Amino acid sequence: MMRYSLSILFFALVSLPQSFAIGGPTCLSFTSTQYAIATESNPATIWIDSSDWPGVHRAALDLQNDLEKVTGKRPSILNITLSSNSPTISDLNRQTGSRSSSSSIPIIIGTLGRSNLINLAQQSSTNLKPKLTAIQGKWEAGVSEVIKNPISGVTAAYVIVGADKRGTIYGIYDFLEQAGVSPWYWWADVPYKPHSKIYALPNASCSHGSPSVKYRGIFLNDEQPALTDWVIEKFSNGTSASRPPFNRFFYSKVFELLLRLKANYLWPTMWNSAFGVDDPLNQFTADYYGIVMSTSHQEPMLRSSPVEWYQFGSGQWNWDHNRENLTKFWTDGVKRGSPYESVYTLGMRGTGDLPLDESGNIDLLQRVVAGQREIITSVFNKNASEVPQVWCLYKEVQGYYERGMRVPDDVTLLWTDDNWGNIRRLPTAEERSRSGGSGVYYHFDYVGDPRDYKWGNSHSLSKFHHQLELAKNYGADRIWIVNVGDLKPHEISIDFFMTYAWNTTLWTKNDLDKYRKQWALREFGSDSLASGIADIVKRYSLLNIRAKPELINSTMYSLTSYREAEGVMKEWDTLVAQSTEVTKKLSSDYYAAYFQLVHWPDDSGDVYRRWL
Repeated sequence: MMRYSLSILFFALVSLPQSFAIGGPTCLSFTSTQYAIATESNPATIWIDSSDWPGVHRAALDLQNDLEKVTGKRPSILNITLSSNSPTISDLNRQTGSRSSSSSIPIIIGTLGRSNLINLAQQSSTNLKPKLTAIQGKWEAGVSEVIKNPISGVTAAYVIVGADKRGTIYGIYDFLEQAGVSPWYWWADVPYKPHSKIYALPNASCSHGSPSVKYRGIFLNDEQPALTDWVIEKFSNGTSASRPPFNRFFYSKVFELLLRLKANYLWPTMWNSAFGVDDPLNQFTADYYGIVMSTSHQEPMLRSSPVEWYQFGSGQWNWDHNRENLTKFWTDGVKRGSPYESVYTLGMRGTGDLPLDESGNIDLLQRVVAGQREIITSVFNKNASEVPQVWCLYKEVQGYYERGMRVPDDVTLLWTDDNWGNIRRLPTAEERSRSGGSGVYYHFDYVGDPRDYKWGNSHSLSKFHHQLELAKNYGADRIWIVNVGDLKPHEISIDFFMTYAWNTTLWTKNDLDKYRKQWALREFGSDSLASGIADIVKRYSLLNIRAKPELINSTMYSLTSYREAEGVMKEWDTLVAQSTEVTKKLSSDYYAAYFQLVHWPDDSGDVYRRWL
C-alpha cells in the first residue's frame, strides 16, 4: 500500500477529453483550444514570484513534478524577483525573455499582497484587476482561469491567484486534479492519468469564493496498532525510540493530502505520541505547508495529553490543587504554537479521555477556562478574543453546557455526534449569533463505550451528508472535524466530507450517485467502468452499515427464518462477483488502487461475515 512509483506508462491509456476533478467548473481540456498549456513540443511554463509564501513555492514544485508525470515533459519554473516598491515590466522582461515565439501560454501563480508579480499584473491589466478586487480579503478565495493580456507583452496566461496562501495553493491542486492527478496518488497508489497535451478552455472560470466551512479537517485517532505499526516500519529509518516516529516526514504526506482535498485543519495522533515534541519541526512544517494545527477535545492548549503531561508535567492533573504547574505547562504549549497558525482547545477532561469530575463541577471548569484565557492573553500580548479558540462539547461536556456553563462568545462551540454518526445538538438562533460561531466533531471511527468500531468503512455518504447538511443549515460551519482513525480505509468518506465542506451548495441528497461516479472516474480513469464501480461502492456501504462488523455475531442473522442469513450472504457474494469482474476489465496499472479502495473492502466484508 502507498507505494510511490515514477514508472507510469505515459500513454498506455486512451486520453479522455474531459478533466478529472470532482464537482465545480472545468477549465482544462485534452483536446485542442487556442490556449495550449503543454504540448508534445512545448512543456508547460510556470511563473512565480520569489517573494511569495514558501508554501506556495512548495505547491508550485508539486505542479512541476506532477505535470511532468502527466505529460512526460518537465515544466520550467521561472522564479521571478521584482521590486516590492515599484515592480516594472522591464524588470519582468529581463527575467522572462522573449515570449513571442512560444505557442503556449504560461501558468502565472501568486498571492495577493505577497507576490510582486501579481502586484504588477494588478496594476497593468484591466482584465485581471476587477477579478482580483473581487476576492480581496476573502478567506481562501482565488482566481483560476485564462486571462487575456494579464501583463504587458503577455497575450494570455492561465492565472492562479489566491486572496491568501491557501487560496493560491488550492488553485494549484485543483488544476492538477483536472489534469489527471488524484489527491490519493500517494495514499492509495492511484496512477497519474497521462496526457501529452493540456489546453485551457476559453471563457471558463475555475475561480472560487470562500469555502462553506472555514476550518475543515481530520483527527488521526485510535491509531494503534495499524497506523502506528506502519509508521514505525516506514518512517523510523531503522532507529528505535520510546514512541512511534510520527515525524515531519510522515506528517508532510498528511498535510499534502489535506491540501489536495481542500482541507486546512488537523488534530494529530495522540495515543502514544506528542506532535510538538516527537519532532521539533512538526509544527513548523504544518505552517510551512499551510495547515492549521489544533488538538483534540481532551488536549487543552495545543499540548498532547496525557503524553506530554507525563513527560513534562508535575503533580496532579487537577486545576484547584496544581494550578501553578498546569499554568506553566499550558503556557509553554501556547508559546510553542504562537508563531504558527493554530486553534487552541479550551476546557479540561480527566486522563484517559474520561470526565474530569464525576460531580460535573461547572464552577471548576469555568475557572479552568478563565485561567486558559489569561494564558493566551499573556503570551500573545493581546485580547484573547483575537486568537482562535474552540470548546468541544463532547460527551459529558455538553451536559455542563446544558446546565448553564458558558464560555466567551468568541470561542467556537464544537457540537458533536453521539460517536455513531448522529449529531446530538445544533445551535439555536441565539447561539448562531455568537462571534465565535460553532462547528461539528464527527466520527468515522470510534473506540469507547458501548462498543468500538474501527474495521472497514461502516458508514454511508447519505447518512453523514444528511447530518452535515443539517449542521450547515443551522449555522454550525466554523469547524468541521472528523475522527478517521488510521485514515485508511476511509478514503472515499474523507474525500466526500472535504468536498462537501468546501462547497455545500454543489451536493444535495440527489447528487450522491453523481459524486460516486465522478470519484470512480477520477480514481480509475475509465468512463465505461465508472458507473459500475460507483454502484459497487454504494452497495458495499449499504451492506456494511446494516451492522458494523464489530457488532456482528453468529446469531445476528437467522438461519431458520425467511432465509435471512442465506439472503445476506447472497448479496455479499453478488457484490464480490461484480467487483471481481471489474478487476478483469480494469487496466493493470489501476489494480493496486482498486484493490485498496474498492475490492478489498468488498472481499473482506464477505469473508468476515462468512467466517462468523
